[in-house]
Amino acid sequence: MNNTYVKNIVRFLILVLFQVLVLDTVQFGGYVIPYIYLLFILLLPFDTNKSLLLLLAFLTGLSIDFFENSLGLHAAAVVLMAFARPGVIKFYFPTLEHVKGEEPGLAKLGLTGFLKYTFTLVFLYQLLLTFLEIFSLHDFLRTLSHVFVNSLATTLGILIIVMLFSSRNKKKKVGVR
Repeated sequence: MNNTYVKNIVRFLILVLFQVLVLDTVQFGGYVIPYIYLLFILLLPFDTNKSLLLLLAFLTGLSIDFFENSLGLHAAAVVLMAFARPGVIKFYFPTLEHVKGEEPGLAKLGLTGFLKYTFTLVFLYQLLLTFLEIFSLHDFLRTLSHVFVNSLATTLGILIIVMLFSSRNKKKKVGVR
């Protein structure tokens, strides 16, 4: 089995279990839940087939829905995020060149680029998820502020995890030389 497949399977399992067992049991500020499992879709290689990307997004969201009994809300929101992903990459990075199997991480996009990419997709995800949960436009501005705060918390959590693991990889590479 290819190393990329193994790495992504392990990443999927770790992120989903961390989301379900840790983050879903803790609410910050009463209603803020960072959805770190989105990192799985965000870090899939640039050249991932669009159909495969949507299928993986659906299965990822469905696995969270299974544990949270949320009737497909996460699946719908993650599929929207995955659908928008190629367009967001082209919008923010029109001249970006990448090699086969390369991931859109900090090393490739830079800190500012990674934050724009992540926040935009997380905001789309959070917007659809929140409005599907509430299913009302009543108190729109309050709902929008909730979406914004959750998007910031998720983006910050994703950034912390990416920075932790990218610094570990740098240390490993430095130690090998």
